[in-house]
Amino acid sequence: MDGFLVEFIYSSLGEKMTSKREREAGDRVEDEGLDNESKRQRLDEDSSPSPPPVSVANPLSGLANNYADIDEEEDDVRRERGSVNERSNDGSHHNGHNKYGEADDSDEEDDDSHEQFTGRNRQVEVRKDCPYLDTVNRQVLDFDFEKFCSVSLSNLNVYACLVCGKYYQGRGKKSHAYTHSLEAGHHVYINLRTEKVYCLPDGYEINDPSLDDIRHVLNPRFTAKEVEQLDKNKQWSRALDGSSYLPGMVGLNNIKETDFVNVTIQSLMRVTPLRNFFLIPENYQHCKSPLVHRFGELTRKIWHARNFKGQVSPHEFLQAVMKASKKRFRIGAQSDPVEFMSWLLNTLHADLKTSKKNTSIIYECFQGELEVVKEIPNKVISDKKENSENQNNAEKLSDGVNERYAFVKETSKMPFLMLGLDLPPPPLFKDVMEKNIIPQVPLFNILKKFDGETVTEVVRPHIARMQYRVTRLPKYMILHMRRFTKNNFFVEKNPTLVNFPVKNLELKDYIPLPTPKENEKLRTKYDLIANVVHDGKPGEGFYRVFVQRKSEELWYEMQDLHVSETLPHLVALSETYMQIYEQQQ
Repeated sequence: MDGFLVEFIYSSLGEKMTSKREREAGDRVEDEGLDNESKRQRLDEDSSPSPPPVSVANPLSGLANNYADIDEEEDDVRRERGSVNERSNDGSHHNGHNKYGEADDSDEEDDDSHEQFTGRNRQVEVRKDCPYLDTVNRQVLDFDFEKFCSVSLSNLNVYACLVCGKYYQGRGKKSHAYTHSLEAGHHVYINLRTEKVYCLPDGYEINDPSLDDIRHVLNPRFTAKEVEQLDKNKQWSRALDGSSYLPGMVGLNNIKETDFVNVTIQSLMRVTPLRNFFLIPENYQHCKSPLVHRFGELTRKIWHARNFKGQVSPHEFLQAVMKASKKRFRIGAQSDPVEFMSWLLNTLHADLKTSKKNTSIIYECFQGELEVVKEIPNKVISDKKENSENQNNAEKLSDGVNERYAFVKETSKMPFLMLGLDLPPPPLFKDVMEKNIIPQVPLFNILKKFDGETVTEVVRPHIARMQYRVTRLPKYMILHMRRFTKNNFFVEKNPTLVNFPVKNLELKDYIPLPTPKENEKLRTKYDLIANVVHDGKPGEGFYRVFVQRKSEELWYEMQDLHVSETLPHLVALSETYMQIYEQQQ
């Protein structure tokens, strides 16, 4: 009897749910039966049309909608979001929100000329006086992180609350920023793409010059005259917390095992033409690569003299690196700065080069040329062996005594961005005092690899004997000491110290150089500008870098956030791993 009662209750509930679905389906059928005019009126009431995209002065504006996160699952979601946004222009969803809960583009009126939206004007009031400007808290503002809404995790129409520093999406009446303004009582917001400031929930735009310092921190900008004077500036800047810092000598956050990125960035910041190129965004406006724009943005932040704090976080740049390298270099995994430098320079060149010329600011700074003579062993069989094989094909000679080798020479020219130098093997035994012997070698000895006469034997990709000769010197020469060797079991580090000059490295005395062309002077003297050092055991140690400040010709030691002045002779007393030399002009 009880089972029959339960079955009866379930059947009646199912009938009620079925009838409810039928009524809803009927409503939808009636809705679809409306004429086009009624539909248009209903859509006009529920949602306002999306404005067309506008061009703004900010060089990063083109990246606002196509910059995705590093995970492949999110890439798929973003592709779906893109299709949803396209359908939204045809009126396929209402109330300014799509199915992901993101605010529609209609929430943002950021056009300077107040575009006309399908027959009616929507103007935003601009006011110079705002009673909430005194609530702006510059201490909490940090624009070094990805421009994503803290609620919806969307990168569309993101605003920063200037009171608490959090990021929110949209400013329409159903947006996250609007809701935050009502719940928290925070009323001043800046659009991270257009740099316009608004008061919410009132919705008017604030035009006050006191907010310009925030815009400069969000998007640092330099004039051509300011760029020229950078290497002459000796003035210190002051952060909001009262600490002093030198523009261009600011520390970089170590976001978990990212010291290999920090030393690479700090080294490249000393290359004047490269730095000047990236300080002016107009130089790479044509480029659509997020990596290029993030590197330029990071360069401008490092050299900006009006930062709110005395350090910079390379978080956005690291996200672009993970995306572009397909997670070969990522946060939380230690990597080699030499490998990262090589990958970064080649990737930046590939993204910056034009279709007509295979050149870029990378090649102009770092590219040199080598003449390579390769000798490949070619097996030659003696006459005795040939006769024996002819007499009896089934009989094979296994002793190999009659085999001899002839070397086939191949000469070619190849460009380079970095020269790898081989260190002599360290001694196997301790000295009489039972202490490890730390060998030393002059830089000139290991530079003989490129004199065109010294033979270097290589095993990969096949056995060969190589001879190298430099035929064209670059403006900036990157040297890499091969300090780590890998075998089948572990990574071994060579502790040999390299003795090198900090100034006036004269190459013509040690390697033969090509004769200069007519009316051309051969510049063979170089000065050290960056020296990357590895401390500790292989795989467990850390990286730091010595860099020179040109305005005062002083040397600084930089390790992540730690920046301190040091003496030039201490630069050479370290296990150098990678160096950048600048050609004297």
